[in-house]
Amino acid sequence: MRLPNFFIIGAPKCGTTSLVNWLSEHPNVYMSPLKEPRYFDRDLKIHARISKEAYMALFKGAREQHLAIGEATVWYLYSREAVPNIEREIPGARYIVLVRNPVDMAYALHEQLSLNGAEPIRDFAKAWEMSPIRGRGRGVHGVFLSEPRLLDYQSVCRLGDQIERLFSLVPRERILVLVLDDIRDNPRREYLKVLEFLGVPDDGRENFPVQNPAKQVRSYVLQKIITLGMKGERVVKERLGLAPVNSTFFKTLNTWNKVARPRPPLPAELRAQMEAYFAPDVLKLSRLLGRDFSHWFRTGSLDEGKEV
Repeated sequence: MRLPNFFIIGAPKCGTTSLVNWLSEHPNVYMSPLKEPRYFDRDLKIHARISKEAYMALFKGAREQHLAIGEATVWYLYSREAVPNIEREIPGARYIVLVRNPVDMAYALHEQLSLNGAEPIRDFAKAWEMSPIRGRGRGVHGVFLSEPRLLDYQSVCRLGDQIERLFSLVPRERILVLVLDDIRDNPRREYLKVLEFLGVPDDGRENFPVQNPAKQVRSYVLQKIITLGMKGERVVKERLGLAPVNSTFFKTLNTWNKVARPRPPLPAELRAQMEAYFAPDVLKLSRLLGRDFSHWFRTGSLDEGKEV
């Protein structure tokens, strides 16, 4: 049985879904048919942790032509145990990380989790204020989410801290960090970086469709039913010894119930507050990657700032 030799470990709402779909169509790359297996982030609570047998079954389709075998779980970067677990169980693995402006990331993540039923507070400003409580493991518990820390937007989106921890655990030559701005500007150039990093040839891809854009749901009640159905189907399949991948029926229904639409702009006062909060972490990220990210802030400048 072949196991993954690379991982797309985050961050949420930074373009991982698009990259996974592009790589899935490469003849020399095999991607887990289940995005977000959540197998290695054992410090984060989950309703039904996938078993080792079910996890290995995700890669039974890998063949000799697949030079790169991967899976994508966006919470691995945030988790403190995921990368150490991978390093222990699959030594020498490679890691791909995608990052973006943390203000936009937090706002987009709130929207995504609200659509999936995991975020009970639809007002982002109120959810942002709840971050400290959720970071202490309180404030949310239910059918759709068992880990309140995943709704701690303030810590989840401090990418500088997380990249710093990753660099302390894994040699830099086994890590590729991409910036969503660069992917949007020239997707083929960034895609070729990924292929070179993975050691696979150029497949000539020229079309790079965007996946998982901003959305709204047609029915929140239906979305809760779909989410419960998808979770239940995965549990049943795993108990039957099958790969816990959702059926075409649920995938189609889930897609139909979500409609793409532009994301409303953040209120200027809230954006300014968030920029001040993230300024020290963005400065850290800039230093780690050797990049100037001052354009992420409306002020056009980046200093130490202060947490608020």
